[in-house]
This record gives sequence, structure tokens and C-alpha cells, in this order.
Amino acid sequence: MKSVCVYCGSSVGLSPAYSQAAVQCGRALASRRITLVYGGGNIGLMGVLAEAALAAGGRVIGVIPQALVRRELAHRGLTRLITVESMHERKQKMADLSDAFMALPGGIGTMDELFEILTWLQLGIHSKPVGLLNTSGFYARLLDFLSHMHDEQFLRNGQLDLLLVDDDLELLLDKMAAFAPRPLE
Repeated sequence: MKSVCVYCGSSVGLSPAYSQAAVQCGRALASRRITLVYGGGNIGLMGVLAEAALAAGGRVIGVIPQALVRRELAHRGLTRLITVESMHERKQKMADLSDAFMALPGGIGTMDELFEILTWLQLGIHSKPVGLLNTSGFYARLLDFLSHMHDEQFLRNGQLDLLLVDDDLELLLDKMAAFAPRPLE
């Protein structure tokens, strides 16, 4: 696992724990010599994450649509900043550059990215690990809902196991590094 795409919020959220998790994630990736791939922003948890990785000596690649560059939301101090035309192109480029994916707390954009990449895994479009860092129980209700989807037979056996979840970043990174997809039932 040489590169991890991290999806996270363009705001820092209410709890200081979310920013602390972003700092810890940036530092952990740098210490493991894993390149951070992310949305290229300079605001919110995205900015916190990138700054932490850079400060720890890490390599950071941002991928951002031209429209957000024009709004001056691009982080200009990255190892590499890739500008694309659309959000679709952004997501594809981030996927192409990454060996694994992880979501920190975030909003609708984070959910969009997480569920698209998880769907691609389920469909066999890629076989890369997808992790969810459940900082301070942020994703507890989502995990309950996913379990409900399984109970109501909208998720088959094994589909829930495709999403690696932990509230401990180092353990989650270890799970992601050891991930080997299994055929679904």
C-alpha cells in the first residue's frame, strides 16, 4: 500500500476530535511512507490533513476541479496538484492514483466518494481496500443503517465486510494493508 486516497470534510465539523483525527492520519501516512491522495482543498479537514502530512515530511497529491481552483480553494503547497475539469474526472483520477481508500468524517461529498468507491469494489471494478475511520462514533448511525440494509436483504452476505471499519487509525491502516477481497455469496 503505497498511496491512500482519503475522503473527508471541507469543514472541520463541531468536535475537535475530527481535526485531531485528520492530523493523526496525515502524520501516520507520512510515517508509513504512504502517499496521501485527496481532493486538493485548503479548507476544512482536507486542509488539516494535507498540512499534517506535509509537516511530517509526507508526499501529498491533490486532485481538484478547475471550478474550485477559481474559487481559490486549492492548496498551493502540495507535492503535486492536479487540476481536472469535473468532479467525475476528479474521482476517477484519485482512484487511479490510489492503492486504498479511507473516509474520515465529512458530509455529502465524502459519502458520495465513499459509496462510489465501495460500489466499485463490490462490482469488481477494483480490488483495493476501503476503510472508514469511525472517529468519536461519527459513523455509528451509518453503520447501523448499513446493518439494517443487510437485515432487510438489500446487502448480501459479505458486502458489509468489504468496508473495513475501526475507531483506531493504526489498526484501520493495518486492516487495509492486509485486505484481500473475498468473493461475495
